[in-house]
Amino acid sequence: MDMKRADKAHYLEPALLTAAGVSLHGFTTRHEGVSRPPYNSLNLGTGTNDSPHAVEGNRNLLTRAFGVEAGRLVTVTQVHGTDLLVIDSPNPDYAYFQKLEADGIITNQPGVMIGVCVADCVPVLLLDPVKGVAAALHAGWKGTAAGICRKGVDAFVSLFGSDPRDILAAVGPGIGPCCYEVDRPVADAFRAGGHDWDAVATLKDVARWQLDLARANALQLGAAGIPERNIETAGQSVCCAPELFFSYRRDSGETGRQMGFIMLKG
Repeated sequence: MDMKRADKAHYLEPALLTAAGVSLHGFTTRHEGVSRPPYNSLNLGTGTNDSPHAVEGNRNLLTRAFGVEAGRLVTVTQVHGTDLLVIDSPNPDYAYFQKLEADGIITNQPGVMIGVCVADCVPVLLLDPVKGVAAALHAGWKGTAAGICRKGVDAFVSLFGSDPRDILAAVGPGIGPCCYEVDRPVADAFRAGGHDWDAVATLKDVARWQLDLARANALQLGAAGIPERNIETAGQSVCCAPELFFSYRRDSGETGRQMGFIMLKG
């Protein structure tokens, strides 16, 4: 993924999605916003202790950079689950949706920007350029273990008639295995969800593992039918790049949120 800039917004752009030519999309960094430390500066998360006015200003900066009217960005209240919000109306109720609990948003409506906020969890973007469908998914360890990426692909198929072989996926920057040590309850949840734990985690100590969350989601997307050539990963650990990204674990919880966003072109 390449670093890009639109107006003041700095973001990573997945080349696979860009090549399709039917959407605007990316994974934001922390640069060029208005929030003060420790949320400096492009904090896009409403669930933080940052000034709501600052977060609103940052979101308006992002939408303006892509020619979207202020306030026309759909986000939800994320709860580390697998529920998905489906938007099939050209005029969604943005304020209402922000209060809904979900961890993914799917739309077939051009001009509707959707996004998920993260600070260690992995943001995943899906795009079917054939059927004209896009999704933004929030994949923390709980959502990953419970199969949120698989559920997203299944929704494309069941609701919009997508062929998984046509779907493009971008796995954005999240916490890397170098910084993500987990315990037995996490391992048990992955195994209970049918995942190959040994393929995504490395034993560090007795009942302690280093989890590769990005790889876990990439493998899940592949198992759902998306060809490997259609899956792009950022390959960056947010915990190791304080100059670029927020990290909940690194910053002991007092930090901002970056966003994975996508919008179908009209």
